[in-house]
Amino acid sequence: MMWALVAIVLVIVVSALPAAASVVATDAKVEGDRDETVFSLTLSAGVPAEVFTLANPYRVIIDMPDVSFRLTADAGHSGVGLVKAFRYGLFAPRKSRIVMDTELPVVIARAEMINVPEGEGVQLNLLLRATDAATFGTGTGGARKREMSRSRPADDAEAVHPRNAQPVIVIDPGHGGVDPGALGGSEIYEKSVVLEVAKQLHRELTKRGGYQTFMTRTDDVFVSLDDRLMFSSEKKADLFISLHADALADTDSAKYVRGATVYTLSERASDAMARRMAEKENSADAVAGLNPDESEGAFEVRSILADLLKRETANFSADFSSTLVGEMRQKLRLARSPQRSAAFKVLKQTRTPSVLIELGYLSNTEDKKMMQSQKWRESVSVSIADAVDAFFERRSH
Repeated sequence: MMWALVAIVLVIVVSALPAAASVVATDAKVEGDRDETVFSLTLSAGVPAEVFTLANPYRVIIDMPDVSFRLTADAGHSGVGLVKAFRYGLFAPRKSRIVMDTELPVVIARAEMINVPEGEGVQLNLLLRATDAATFGTGTGGARKREMSRSRPADDAEAVHPRNAQPVIVIDPGHGGVDPGALGGSEIYEKSVVLEVAKQLHRELTKRGGYQTFMTRTDDVFVSLDDRLMFSSEKKADLFISLHADALADTDSAKYVRGATVYTLSERASDAMARRMAEKENSADAVAGLNPDESEGAFEVRSILADLLKRETANFSADFSSTLVGEMRQKLRLARSPQRSAAFKVLKQTRTPSVLIELGYLSNTEDKKMMQSQKWRESVSVSIADAVDAFFERRSH
């Protein structure tokens, strides 16, 4: 059986019978060549699926209700034909997304959901056909408006709210859901490593007392860069700590490049590596299938007071960075240049001292093994918590 296709504002919508309580994706295949490629997804039951395309870079997006993915560990890491690779996971609470990177601009020539031949469940099939850039334009989803999970706080409240009786710490595990971040082979994702460290740090700070501690995400779900910034402002954070883990594509460099790095905000990067790192982290929204123009400038504060606060905040961020590197050096392996700076969007906070910590390199065998160790996670958390204690002890005098 095949369900009808409905086109609304150039966005293809595949409708289906009412979904089961818990729908599972059990298989995904890509077949074809650079002229035509078929992407097939096997599901335990039919679900509504919205399919559209985006440019810069060229992507095909599939949005569905909450679907659990039980695919092989290496699913999507490499492509066939027009599809370079694909990612999958939660894009928002109860909303799943698949993002396909394509070699060329494509049109969705056919979309269908059919019963699995001689089996249970259904199969979503997309026929992708190569086209030219002029025909593709911005893609069928180019004019879509971004859905914000929370509204932006008022500028005045953001800029002048008093310090909290107990310092508020926001811990930000990078990536998540449809955005896996860096990969350590097929068995370990950055999004999972940093979430475990974030939870351990949350426990450590809670145990010490004296802080209000929040996390931008507590499970495997995507959170946009703007929503991370809004969360920090909404909580009136006194310190923002973003956790990440890097990976190098160069296998020769990966053998010896390892260790943790602490980044602060700077419009001019401290070096080429810091610039490349910021560009990669700032592309997280595009990786998850957001239109890159949708969030640009969405969280800017324009006032003389804000400029003054930014300078003071930058000084506090640099102070915490130095303290943090000093504490981490006692227990952990640091990179050759452990303090760097670049224009990380998630650090662009008017009144909250902020750092981004690259915990190590998943591309390095020793670092990868270390980051999977509970003992290492505890050491990292203690080091960061010690730095937090020292930072606020100085600010209390």
